Amino acid sequence: MEVKIGVRDVAREVTLESELKPEEVRAAVDAAVSGGTLLQLTDDRGRLVLIPGALIGYVEIGAPERGKVGFASA
Repeated sequence: MEVKIGVRDVAREVTLESELKPEEVRAAVDAAVSGGTLLQLTDDRGRLVLIPGALIGYVEIGAPERGKVGFASA
């Protein structure tokens, strides 16, 4: 599923593909924003993304991925 995160005072959003469920992403975002801690998400390639909860402007959580059609490079 695609997750887009807008960071305050940064022109570009952070976009990642995650294997987490939407509820898990929401819980992690809620905890980071309310606790003022780091949001820690791992993308589908194993990269760790860290964003300070206090700087999160918005989070857009996409629908779970159904399956890709066509050619894909890994």
